[in-house]
Formats: sequence, structure tokens, C-alpha cells
Amino acid sequence: MGEVDAAKACKNFVKAIGKGLRKVMSKMGISTYMSYTGAQIFEAVGLSRALVDKYFPGTASVVEGIGVFELAEEAIRVHRAAFGDDPLLERALDAGGEYAFRVRGEEHMWTPDAIAKLQHSTRANAYETYREYARIINDQSKRHMTLRGLFEFRLDQCTPVPIEEVEPAKEIVRRFSTGAMSLGSISTETHTNLAIAMNRIGGKSNTGEGGEDRRRYAPVSAGETLKSRLGTDRVEREIELREGDSLKSKIKQVASGRFGVTGEYLASAEQIQIKIAQGAKPGEGGQLPGRKVSEYIAELRFSTPGVELISPPPHHDIYSIEDLAQLIHDLKNANPEASISVKLVSEGGVGTIAAGVSKAKADHVTIAGHDGGTGASPWSSIKHAGTPWELGLAETQQTLVLNRLRGRIAVQVDGQMKTGRDVVIGAMLGADEFGFATAPLVASGCIMMRKCHLNTCPVGVATQDPVLRRKFQGRPEHVVNYFFFVAEEVRELMARLGVRRFDELIGRTDLLDKRRGIEHWKACGLDFSRIFCVPAMPAAVARHNCEFQDHGLDKALDNRLVELAEPALARGEKVTIEMPVRNINRTVGTMLSWHVAKRYGLEGLPDDTIRVRFAGSAGQSFGAFLARGVTLDLIGETNDYCGKGLSGGRIVVQPSPKFRGEPLENIITGNVVLYGAIMGEAFFRGVAGERFCVRNSGADAVVEGVGDHGCEYMTGGAVVVIGPTGRNFAAGMSGGVAYVLDEQGSFRDYCNPAMVALEPVLAEAEQEARLAPDLWHRGRSDEAILRELLEKHLHHTGSAQAKRVLDRWAEFRPKFVKVFPNEYRRALGELAARAKKLAA
Repeated sequence: MGEVDAAKACKNFVKAIGKGLRKVMSKMGISTYMSYTGAQIFEAVGLSRALVDKYFPGTASVVEGIGVFELAEEAIRVHRAAFGDDPLLERALDAGGEYAFRVRGEEHMWTPDAIAKLQHSTRANAYETYREYARIINDQSKRHMTLRGLFEFRLDQCTPVPIEEVEPAKEIVRRFSTGAMSLGSISTETHTNLAIAMNRIGGKSNTGEGGEDRRRYAPVSAGETLKSRLGTDRVEREIELREGDSLKSKIKQVASGRFGVTGEYLASAEQIQIKIAQGAKPGEGGQLPGRKVSEYIAELRFSTPGVELISPPPHHDIYSIEDLAQLIHDLKNANPEASISVKLVSEGGVGTIAAGVSKAKADHVTIAGHDGGTGASPWSSIKHAGTPWELGLAETQQTLVLNRLRGRIAVQVDGQMKTGRDVVIGAMLGADEFGFATAPLVASGCIMMRKCHLNTCPVGVATQDPVLRRKFQGRPEHVVNYFFFVAEEVRELMARLGVRRFDELIGRTDLLDKRRGIEHWKACGLDFSRIFCVPAMPAAVARHNCEFQDHGLDKALDNRLVELAEPALARGEKVTIEMPVRNINRTVGTMLSWHVAKRYGLEGLPDDTIRVRFAGSAGQSFGAFLARGVTLDLIGETNDYCGKGLSGGRIVVQPSPKFRGEPLENIITGNVVLYGAIMGEAFFRGVAGERFCVRNSGADAVVEGVGDHGCEYMTGGAVVVIGPTGRNFAAGMSGGVAYVLDEQGSFRDYCNPAMVALEPVLAEAEQEARLAPDLWHRGRSDEAILRELLEKHLHHTGSAQAKRVLDRWAEFRPKFVKVFPNEYRRALGELAARAKKLAA
């Protein structure tokens, strides 16, 4: 025990167990211990059915496995190792090597030898060296690391074909994508390197959830360099570019509140991916430590440098398959030319979810395996989450085929894909496409130090430290070579299997079998029959993606709006449109904004260029991703998700003049309003539902009351509430400010104080005397910001409450409470200190 006494050791143990329990609860979206008790939100991998039925009844166990005696044997072996006579462990416990590679520790797929072979092969363009790497990964006769390592091909049932007749590598690589690693979790050089490489081979790179620099959208011209395109202050290591190269990531990741999601960002995509879950952090949402939020990263994410960023878990706006269908519809309106993908984590029942995703009109679904993690995941997030992708992919393929849905949706598998053998097995289990993350990073120079979340990557891959980024040695050619090596290995296996076209390989689990002669004492009871099951369906039922979804965009109200707004879109002329709206009209204004973003980018049009006056009850996602220059003025009320991802436009909602109720007591807009808004304005003469302004990154909003969880996870902008608030206001709020009228003096009871301070709104002269101007939001006094927003609210909505407050300003100003995030205050102070130091 060393210097730790028994009491301290017990306290440490209880603390560790408590933190671990809360971590699991947060992953699953469970808030209270009683809800967790008996929930059985786990499944068994590698335990026998007899053991599960006796000790964990009702738990899924797809592949069978070891029983109670094998568990006892393993416990005895661990105890023997701890208390044995090994001199190295005489005064210490075994380090284990669960996360970082240790010579005596747990087995890892990424060994120093495997990393060295892969990097040498891609740098020297040596396919023979790649073969040596692939043998290290694929040969699992002794190291049983993955389920697929225990599979073998039924080559005795195949008639080989000449490799010349097999689909060429240049076609196969088009099925490859890089994983969703955000710019922020990895460096600018790494992120751009992957994008260039994937665009050269016709594959796709993924932005991750951190947004993308708009300077990367246009093709590269002759003579351009990375520094000349992005700026010398944003690039530490030059990457050689060719004329015609593209720096753009084709896959743009989003779930309503992800970072940096603007109308222009969506308009530049070829595929938009909704992250419902991922292998590393299902249910947690993303996170980026403050040390990795540089000024450049903060600019891309519309946040504050140095402030930790937490994007909300998807369950904040997706409670059901209908909500997911709505988000798919929103994103298809935001870019009708892009396919819409949904990322799911491999788990029991994922096939049923994938079937729902297909019925919700997604064009593409990704099944992510349990292993892996982004360049920002803390260690506590990258273990014991989800199941191996072999299980989830097989279930997805079987369920989609049985429900005759497989043809309408493309299936991708993602999670520690390393070799051509992995790709072939993925295809046999049902995948059309394949996502690679760690392997392309290794090809780019990653040496698997497992320090991604600490910002100390020594090879400049997963860091924002400019000194370390200068050590980045990756080149697009290295990544291109790797993917062609993988494709060549795929072709060799296809030739041995007698398969000429890749589509013919998809779903062919009849060509897989369990590896014979497995001698490991823990592998004997494994049963893969459910994974290898081929659904008994007629030959005409599709086994791979061969159809297109009908998103019903031809019925959208926006088609008429685009026609009427053509003078504004083509020539910038001011246009005013008046028409009724009904709650069947969903996502109004979004396709119109797509046309604006395509032609004019993030800057959009001058204010009020397109003004649309509606009357009636608007459907869901009214004004989602609304572009600058577009104003939607509604007499009536809106449904949920109004102003989602607001990108510079203005939304005004007020009740009909015939309404006789009190706006302060009546709901005028639904739940999850302004989720993930980037910029723009919104004014609601009435009360909003729950989760108002969740993950607001820069929009200004005035509302006359909110439900529970207002301003949750907010990172920027200004929100004014001139009415009652619900519980849990400002939970996770790290940026921006909120001003709440607290006439009853009870707001403190409704606010979550964990990350914010509550302060009075001072008169401007008093604020000058008590608070340094460096700590002022947007460099302006609270009084000036608050008055301006209230005056705008009165101007646009005719609000009686705003008029009452403004007419008696001296009386009401002291009743406002300023909600000021602690992290935002600290960051403003540090930015000011840095500016003074530079000026000196």
C-alpha cells in the first residue's frame, strides 16, 4: 500500500467506482441510480448461454463462449500472477497494458512491428512490405484479438478466377472512407492530408464534428500551396499540392447541434452524416479539451479559444425514429444533392434500428464497432462501449434483407479496419463501403502513443501545439499507397474466392467458416452460426445497395419560395413574399437557404433581401439552417426544432391579432428551438418549450419564457428571457451570455450553477467601474446588449412585455440576472492577457 493508509485506500476505491458508475450512466443517458438499477443495458460477448441464463437471465449473447469454470480458471490465473514469485511483480501490480502497448502487457493489434511495416511500405510504395504488415495483422492463430481473426474462407467451395478478371483497384478504393476525426482532435496538417488523399482516389474523407475551413472548398489552382490557401499562421508544415487537388472533405458530419455546422458547410457536402452514436463514445456526444481549442479551432467552431467544447448527446433532439426522420428530411432540404448517412454503434438490436433508419429515408448507414476512438477521447471513453462490428453488421444485413429494405440503403462498416482481409470479411457480412481511421493516421505518421487527448502527440498528428505540428511527416501519397495496397489484397482474395465484381461478394456469408484447430482454452465454445446465417429470401430480393430513396422534396413549400425569390437569388433584388403555412409544411426556408449558400456562401445576402411573411401554424424545423439575408416572419406558432442550425437569417414569431390569451402564459414555439444555431436572430412573442437554445453558438434570441434545460451546452451568442424559466437552465453552458428577467427572485433555484455564475446586470457606468472591459461580452456593456435586443424584439413583434420593461427601464434593469459561464470569463481574461503581452 506504500504511504496510503487503509482509510485513504478505501476512499480512493469508492471515488473511483463512483466515477466509473457515473461514466457508464452518462454514456447511456441515464440520470438517476434508480433508473440504472435492473435496466440490463449490456450484452455478453463470449459467454455461454448456460452461464448467461443462470446468472444474467434475459441478456443477449450472440456468439456463445466460455462457462463458469473457465471464468474461475481465469480468476485463479490472475490471482496467481499477482501473488506469484515473479521478481518483476514483487513490489508492484502488473501494469496490464490495457490502453498503451506494454511488452509484458495485453496483446494489441497495433504493435511497434506492425506500425513500422505499414509506414515503411507506404513511404517506399513497397507492396511486399505491406504484405508483411498484413500477415502480422491477419495471422491470429495465436493472438485471438478479433472475432474475424477466428474466421476462415471456404476456399474449397470456390473456383478461383484470374486476377486480371477481378474488378480493378481504382474502383474498389472508391468504397473507402476515412473515419470521422475532427479538425481539432487532429491537426490541420493531418486533417487536410487525409482529405487530399481520399479525393485523389475517389473515396471520401470525413470532417468529424468540428466543422471545416471554408477556404478548403474550392479546387486547387496551379502554384497554390497549403499555406497560401489556408494562411501561413494556420499551417505549420507545408504539404505539396497538385493542380486540381481538393482539400474538401466530402462527408460532413452533423447532428443538429454539432460544431461549425452552417448552411454553407452543408451545401458543400457530398454526404451528410448524422452521428447518432460512435464506437468510442455512444451516447456521450463529442468533446474537445480546452487545451486543443486554439484560436483557429475556435474560429471554425464558432466558440472561444481555450474553452472545452462538449457537444450534446444525440438524445437531446432525437427521442424516436420520427425525430430522426425529421432530421434526415431537414438535411436533405439543406442539400438535396447530398446523400444522408446515419452512424450507429454495433449493439444488440442495431438491425432493427437500421431498418427504421432505412424507413426514415436515410440513403446510407454506418455500423461502427466498439474499438477505436477519436483524437480527443479520454481513456475512460474508449472501452466497453458497443460490440464488435462483426455482430452488428451481420444483424443489420440479415434484418434489412428479411424486411426487403437492403436495396434502398448503402451499408458501411467502421472500426479498426486494417487490411484487405478485413474488407473482404466486412463485405461478406453485408457492407457496401468501409471506413478506416487509425490505419490512415498510422500511414500519415501516427506511432500510437495514446496521448491524443493530452495535446502532446510527438509526431504532430493529434495535437494543436504548433511546435509539435511542425514534426508532421505525412504526405497524401502515403495514404493513397495504403488504400491501393488494401485494394490489391482485396483483389487477390476475390480471385481466390472466384468473385469478379465486388457487388457479388456482399452478403456471401456462405463462404465463411469458423477457423479449425483453435486451441486457446477460451475460444472453444464460440458459435458463429448466427453471424453466418443467410436469410432465406427469394433471389430477387436485393443483398446490396441498388436503389434510391424518395425524400419527397417535390412536395416542399420551398419549391414555390425559390421560384418567387429568383430576382433576389439571381440579382440581389429585394423580394417580399406572403403566403399561408400549415403544420404539414416541414423545414420551410431550408431549401431556399441552400440556394443562397450555394451562390453566396456564409456571407449570404444583405439583411432582409428575402422577406417571407407567413400566417398559420408552421410544421417542424421552421427556418432550419436559415441563411443570412432571409427573414421568416410568422403570424401564428411553430412546432419543434424551429431555427435549428440558424446560419445568419432572422426568425420572427408572434401570435395572431385575434389571439386573446397572454403571450407570457402560452407556448408559441416547440421544443429544441435554435439547437446548434451559429448566427442570426430570433424573436418569439410567447413561451418556448424545453431545451431552448441548446448548443447555441452565436445567435441572438429573445423569448418570453422557456421550459426546462434552457441554454444547455451553449457556447456563444446572447439569449434574453423576459418571462418564467424551467429547471436546469444553463447546464453545461461554456460560452455566450443569457439575461433572465427574475421578477420573483427565484431564478437561482432553476439554474444549474455547475458551470456558470449569476450576476446583476449593471448600468453601463457602473459596469465600467466594476468589471474590466476585457471581460465584457462582445466588448459591449450588458446594459447596451440587453436594451438593443429588447428594442429589436419590440420592433419586430410588438411585444407588450418588452414595451413594459423598456418603458420602466430603471425599475426592471436590476431585476435581470446575467448568466455568465465561468469558462468563458476565464478565456476572455486569458485572451486579454495574451493580447497585452503581444502588444508589449
